[in-house]
Amino acid sequence: MALTTVGRNLIASMLSNTLTAGAWLGVGDTSTAFDASQTDLQASTNKVRKVVDSGFPTLSTNILTLQSTFATTEANFHWQEWGVFNASTGSVMVNRKVEDLGTKTNTQSWQLTVTLTLVSS
Repeated sequence: MALTTVGRNLIASMLSNTLTAGAWLGVGDTSTAFDASQTDLQASTNKVRKVVDSGFPTLSTNILTLQSTFATTEANFHWQEWGVFNASTGSVMVNRKVEDLGTKTNTQSWQLTVTLTLVSS
């Protein structure tokens, strides 16, 4: 099945509206492989969700951009996974990516910016 361009744009808009009501980016310290049935980050203890910064998410046709800033006191561990959520706990995990982003320390403030692009065929 392939999306039409207007269908793709509608889905992106609906997702943006849902996440505008509440969006969080989460990071964790595990490199467990992605599986579509996962409902949360896979880290057992080192995982943090942070509400998106003011002005986010943004939507440009079919491209949704989210950004969260993690202060010096937050998420100080090796970032190996990240995800997009619609609440601070529980909720729906929209996506999860296994990616080694490095080790954040308590002397650093990091911004995580995620761009989700819905595509049509």
